[in-house]
Amino acid sequence: MARTASNESRKIRYAVVGAGNIAQVAVLPAFKNAAESSELVAIVSGDPDKRAALGERYGVSALGGYDDFEDVLKRARVDAVYIALPNTMHREYTERAAAAGVHVLCEKPMAMTEEDCEAMIRATKDRGVKLMIAYRLHFEEGNLKAVEIARSGKLGEVRAFTSLFTHVVRPGDIRTRSEQGGGALFDLGVYCVNAARYLFREEPSEALAVSLRLDERRARDVDETTSAILRFPSGAVAQFTVSQGLAGVSSFRIAGTEGELRVEPAFEYSSDIKHHLTVGGKTEVTTFKSRDQFAPELLYFSRCILEDREPEPSGLEGYADVRVMLAIQESAASGRAEAIAPFQREQRPGLGQSIKKPPVDPPEPVKAPSPSEQ
Repeated sequence: MARTASNESRKIRYAVVGAGNIAQVAVLPAFKNAAESSELVAIVSGDPDKRAALGERYGVSALGGYDDFEDVLKRARVDAVYIALPNTMHREYTERAAAAGVHVLCEKPMAMTEEDCEAMIRATKDRGVKLMIAYRLHFEEGNLKAVEIARSGKLGEVRAFTSLFTHVVRPGDIRTRSEQGGGALFDLGVYCVNAARYLFREEPSEALAVSLRLDERRARDVDETTSAILRFPSGAVAQFTVSQGLAGVSSFRIAGTEGELRVEPAFEYSSDIKHHLTVGGKTEVTTFKSRDQFAPELLYFSRCILEDREPEPSGLEGYADVRVMLAIQESAASGRAEAIAPFQREQRPGLGQSIKKPPVDPPEPVKAPSPSEQ
């Protein structure tokens, strides 16, 4: 049975598992903005120096390594974990948390294979715990407003999506190695695939792609750059390029029969987001101020636990993206368009999920440099 906090306390007790850069500069600081329902009570890391420094910084005494995982969960009476580990470790720690009766909030991409995604969904369902994938943009106003614009009819029939998401990765970062689930497609492409799916509100039926590896310092045995085209049943088309060897760009654009919307930067978590909406030859610019994008994930997931509701970005949402990215990989390897089996997804993010919290001042990370050189 899942360990669930009572509605009276309104506090879900979290362990953060993994102490890399994203955990240190974004997840751990976010608990201050999520304090109404979410409490940081434990940190799990394989590095004792990180554990000691972060425990002192956040006043957390329940600390441990990966071998101590279950013991830490028990000692700290943990209700939920935030898994911020390399992609290849997501399944193992989801299954271990579920076996301990603990709810799981897992970073994206959900996993590296459909089999792993299915195992994670099954493990949490069998133990009666909730599984949410950390799609922070499902709670961010600028991206949710883009969804509303796409649905509103202002742009006419929305038929095209194009996106660039690139940065120059630091040599030696985990994103350069396949054994830790690296590569541009799984690190960055998940944002583009997810955005196309929630803007078109349907699932792609075919993928055509090419992948390149030009600099082994940034892509030892993974894709450095991937470009893909996705065909949707309605006739809509999505095209994107992601790279960990190109100067930083973060944008998407949707075009319809009556107008177009450009969102830039689209996928960052520490910048203002700008909309450039053009209809009838007139362009309107709207700025959505930078906000904490991680506290809303905690608040939403805690609410789902306390109210016994299924999260919108559930395990099925994570699985939906992984199956598309695998088809993209297959196409890049074969040089042919690859069909994607039909898939039904009823839940989609909407503006009602927007949660606004002030931006955090990221602390200096402990032995966890930024993945990007820029």
